[in-house]
Amino acid sequence: MPADAPSTLLVFGGGWLGQAAAREAVRRGGRAILTSRDPARREALFGQGFDTVDPADGEALEQAVRGATAILVTAPPESDGCPGLKRLVPALTRSGAFPDWIGYVSSTAVYGDRAGGWAFEDDPLNAASLEGARRVRAERDWLDAGQGMGLTVQIFRLPALYGPGRSPIDRLQDGTARIVRKPGQVFNRIHVEDAVAGLFASMARPRPGAAYTLCDDEPAPADAVMEWAANRLGMPRPPEIDLDDPTVSDAMRRFYLDSKRLSNARAKAELGWRPRYPTYREGLGALISGEAA
Repeated sequence: MPADAPSTLLVFGGGWLGQAAAREAVRRGGRAILTSRDPARREALFGQGFDTVDPADGEALEQAVRGATAILVTAPPESDGCPGLKRLVPALTRSGAFPDWIGYVSSTAVYGDRAGGWAFEDDPLNAASLEGARRVRAERDWLDAGQGMGLTVQIFRLPALYGPGRSPIDRLQDGTARIVRKPGQVFNRIHVEDAVAGLFASMARPRPGAAYTLCDDEPAPADAVMEWAANRLGMPRPPEIDLDDPTVSDAMRRFYLDSKRLSNARAKAELGWRPRYPTYREGLGALISGEAA
């Protein structure tokens, strides 16, 4: 088994990214356990070949923690903090487990608005949204727990994820794509496959307390990405709408609060990680051609 493959990966949060990480753990010869509060979701995950556990079942979670060599937390924070922290720390304490690696998936929303400037991991955090502020708190709580318990905790700040079934291509094809123009607005993004690769690179080179921004190499406006995808598909450019249009979701409005360029230099230098899809062109191009996982 490769050195960067945990024998057992426990993923707190059985969503899209969590499932992608679990599949990679199994592909590398390990075992994956996913949590979900929903019995139907647990049944579906079990049908995909994963072990599952209800995070509300303290005894079952304690048993899962005891056998885990790595723990990944992908569940988003709630109003009273990170649900993973609230469930896992007691389980770790009771079991006396000492996993080799704990990764907390955060968001680049913690950086707030940089007015198009660069954001680095050691910059002061200045979240401009409630979601971002909750992420800041969750990061701090996980790092404090790691330090207090002698655990190797790392933070991963991710921008918008895309990949099979979740990309501008899908919105263009199902007719839901829209273009919102905000002059000077730039973002990074990351293919889900590259995000997972970054997590496993960290498992091979853990550094307690480290924070890593996992993103592509090219910040770009969302409208430019959508137009490129439409052109590549040979489809008409989707309609343009204003940010205050009632059809724009609250999540999309929050997305446009920030404008920043993200640096992935630390992840490259310390983890030896390189994105397979360094820009949206490679990533979306691979999805269009069917090459992406």
